[in-house]
Amino acid sequence: MPNYRFLFLLLCLHTTVVMAAEYQAHPDGPSLRQLIANASAGDTITLAPGLYQGGIVIDKPLTLQGTSSAIIDAGGVGDVVRVEAVDVTIRGLTLRNSGFNLTKMNAAVHGARGAHRLAVEDTVMEGNAFGLWVWHAEDIRFVHNSIRGDTRYASQDRGDGIRLFNITNGLFSHNTVWETRDGIYVDTSRNLQFRDNTFHDLRYGIHYMYAHNGRITGNHTTRTRSGYALMMSRDLVVEGNTSENDQNYGLLMNFITYSTIRNNVFRSVTGWSGPLEQEHGITLGADGKAVFIYNSLHNTITDNIFADSEIGIHLTAGSEGNEIHGNAFMRNQFQVKYVASRKQEWSHDGRGNFWSDYLGWDLGDDGIGDQPYEPNDGIDKLLWKYPLAKMLMNSPAIQTLRWVQKQFPILRSPGVQDSHPLMRPPKEKNA
Repeated sequence: MPNYRFLFLLLCLHTTVVMAAEYQAHPDGPSLRQLIANASAGDTITLAPGLYQGGIVIDKPLTLQGTSSAIIDAGGVGDVVRVEAVDVTIRGLTLRNSGFNLTKMNAAVHGARGAHRLAVEDTVMEGNAFGLWVWHAEDIRFVHNSIRGDTRYASQDRGDGIRLFNITNGLFSHNTVWETRDGIYVDTSRNLQFRDNTFHDLRYGIHYMYAHNGRITGNHTTRTRSGYALMMSRDLVVEGNTSENDQNYGLLMNFITYSTIRNNVFRSVTGWSGPLEQEHGITLGADGKAVFIYNSLHNTITDNIFADSEIGIHLTAGSEGNEIHGNAFMRNQFQVKYVASRKQEWSHDGRGNFWSDYLGWDLGDDGIGDQPYEPNDGIDKLLWKYPLAKMLMNSPAIQTLRWVQKQFPILRSPGVQDSHPLMRPPKEKNA
């Protein structure tokens, strides 16, 4: 019969219980590099207020924490903090003055390949090339942080606030980013959530490339050159966001498929006054578009507000097969700009969109206009093709051509039609 008491004692002799330790860092004490070298996996290093030398590397699971008055400064060289381990948490610090080599991806926090489950919380990042750079990693958490770029450099020469490449699963929530290049740049990633962030004074608020199954919810952009630039991606949910006083585009959709755009507000978008530029084959500049849809198919765009912009929605390059209904087009100079060879119906199950310039009536008092709404006619398309013809807008010839189109529908060119226009706008849920 086995001697269980002997086996239990033998097991105890070969079992070591490791308790996580907490180290206190002081500006006049051992350096952070020394403390990290002496720490064990799972330990916590807490920084007292003061200034610490940056350029540190965390190569084991650790928590580095303090208050915003604990400042880690890289002195303009390399990364402020480089993470080369899994399960690292950085919390409650100020990280500043990384190097400014964009090729080497200098950042306040640089998550190297395999830095899975990196968490950065309640941290201030100032004067860095990138705020957060993470690549080839999983389960990233970045919440309640503020990132400000370095205005000594031109906008195009700065890094992004948050730069992500090949990331699977992540939450980026309640962050504020300004004066970097883009607020967030996402490339080749999946299953990411961007929630309740604020972006201002940037090129793009959120710049999405080749990233699928993402959720962009409750964010706010203002004074950017495009609020939300979504490109070459699918299966996105864009919900409850706002774009106000942005330039070029509130929302740019370039080759976006099978995605849902709902309950957003895009208002007061104006044209870019600087030199025209090309971005992924699209010209930045000219008119301000609340939404620009380019080569994007099979999306649902519903219950949004497009208001007070030069153009409400501009569709081009084969953007067909989209469901567009339940939206409010309010006080845009042009509600819709659409040039194509086939008609698009913008209503679904007897429910269309609200148009602030609709002049029809509702004799049945069911909230649906009795006459279809067509935002564009052949004259509009002529003016888009030949902009100088705008000088003739109020001439008798133009008025006669419009009258002829109405009397002889066969002469109308294909365009957008809303067969069931709404008489009242939807309520603004997040303005």
